[in-house]
Amino acid sequence: QVQLVESGGGLVQPGGSLRLSCAASGFTASAYTMDWYRQAPGEGRELVARITSIDESIYYEDSSIGRFTISRDKAKNAVYLQMESLQPEDTALYYCHTFGPLGRDTWGQGTLVTVSA
Repeated sequence: QVQLVESGGGLVQPGGSLRLSCAASGFTASAYTMDWYRQAPGEGRELVARITSIDESIYYEDSSIGRFTISRDKAKNAVYLQMESLQPEDTALYYCHTFGPLGRDTWGQGTLVTVSA
């Protein structure tokens, strides 16, 4: 069964850091493009960062550049999102995503990040 499970969210003060993890199972994550999305309260879901499967190219949404880092651990079949200098506007539910085996649109359950003093 193809599955993504996120963890690492929590409450952090402005300027703080968090590291989100996405554990993949049922497929080899390194063979697929992997994404981090987020959805703030009352907003639509937006792409935050992407790491491709072909050449490990990385894309960041503009507000993430210089603050967020996406990476893979092939041995652990996992993808990470290191987030620095967090601001209240980063508060959202963060999701791991892939079009995995057979192009199946696969989402995790999300992990909540709250940035507040």
